[in-house]
Amino acid sequence: MKLVLSQEQRQLREAVRAFLSTASPSAEVRRAIESPDGYDRDVYARLNGELGLSGLIVPEQYGGAGAGFAELAVVLEETGAALLPGPFLAGVFAVITLTQAPDEKLLPALAEGRLTATLVEGVSRDGEVLNGTAGQVLNGLDADVLLVDTGDALVAVDAEAATREPRITLDLTRRQARVVLDAARGRVLSTDTAALARARDLRAVALAAEQLGVLRAALDSVVGYAKIRVAFGRFIGSYQGVKHRLADMHCKLEQAESIVRFAAWAADESPADLPEAAALAQAYVGRACFEVARDHLLLHGGIGFTWEHDAHLYYKRAKADEVLLGPPRAHRARLADLLEL
Repeated sequence: MKLVLSQEQRQLREAVRAFLSTASPSAEVRRAIESPDGYDRDVYARLNGELGLSGLIVPEQYGGAGAGFAELAVVLEETGAALLPGPFLAGVFAVITLTQAPDEKLLPALAEGRLTATLVEGVSRDGEVLNGTAGQVLNGLDADVLLVDTGDALVAVDAEAATREPRITLDLTRRQARVVLDAARGRVLSTDTAALARARDLRAVALAAEQLGVLRAALDSVVGYAKIRVAFGRFIGSYQGVKHRLADMHCKLEQAESIVRFAAWAADESPADLPEAAALAQAYVGRACFEVARDHLLLHGGIGFTWEHDAHLYYKRAKADEVLLGPPRAHRARLADLLEL
């Protein structure tokens, strides 16, 4: 087991971090989320063109880079830290799912960035006909293709066959839609329930990697603030109460990083450990991320509650991510079942 990043993974991290710091800094994030699309299409074109992130884990025979999940986790940590707006996570979820049910038409198009897809759950299937409503679909208005996980099958549906309505969301950086499928006909890609279950675990690990990035960025921000903010003639970082709070936040970061690194390793090297690792990642990292984002906002004091400060953006992303795949208690219950507790 190797939980330390390799030299190549560190180089990937630095490349993505440098790109996002120039192409999508905080001011650009705010500008993008207020635009009609909710994100900058040029940034995504460069992400896919210059860095090839859309096809990072797509197998080489389908036009991708064939990288592992450890590399994907590195990228997601950086996009989370930068609060990259738009459909990046939705696209990652779609690609993860398709790597477990490879399709020679969809995977190459996704790898090249020619096609966008998102995942839909909570819909019933009768052969190739789908019926049901998914209340909160990530970037459901933007996607060209809906990948519908019915529990017993994965079905690809042209997005034009669905009724899609925008939803008001807490996280301003990531839009959602209500998707209604009424006798919509799709193409069944897989009925391998074991592969679909693995895809769900992999999506949980991917989300935890993004949460780790949000957690780290929030902690770095408040540590920097504690070093310069003066109250009652002293830097606030010198007060015992603040120091203890920051120490607790750092401990959560260290534990979260170990959990995410282990889960990414299991995804690549130890399939038998993946279900427990994925459940643990969501049971712990999601809550830890929200608690750190919350304390990050509170320790900034009055300025942290203003619209102009980024603290509320991290807070909202952390809360939205915490419940995106179900509340932490559901993942704790699943972990207990897996461990036969």
